Amino acid sequence: MSDEIISQENSHASNEHLTSEAAPSKQNETILKEVNVDAKSRQQTEKEEGDALKKVTRFKRKTCRFCANKDLVIDYKNVELLSKFITDRGKILPRRITGNCAKHQRIVAQQIKRARIIALLPFVVK
Repeated sequence: MSDEIISQENSHASNEHLTSEAAPSKQNETILKEVNVDAKSRQQTEKEEGDALKKVTRFKRKTCRFCANKDLVIDYKNVELLSKFITDRGKILPRRITGNCAKHQRIVAQQIKRARIIALLPFVVK
């Protein structure tokens, strides 16, 4: 009698083992599908991020307006022109913002300082 119970328990346990193997395989399939979907979506997002980085790094190079147009003369008396190179607070804008070359940026800064000294441009605006 005890041998029959033990054999029934062993056979029942082996059946559970079979059913438990079948269930994880279905779970494994769904997990694998989810992993594949996650991998594909991750690749797409990485590609989109890569495209976004390329878009950020590519920008239109600013050209120096004084090199492009030789007729423009930088003079401290030309307040209208010089006011384009200062902020509303009165600070001189840097080269990377204005797009001037180094040579013309130095001249612009010098002429702005001269215009400030004779009160054509403000030193500071509050």
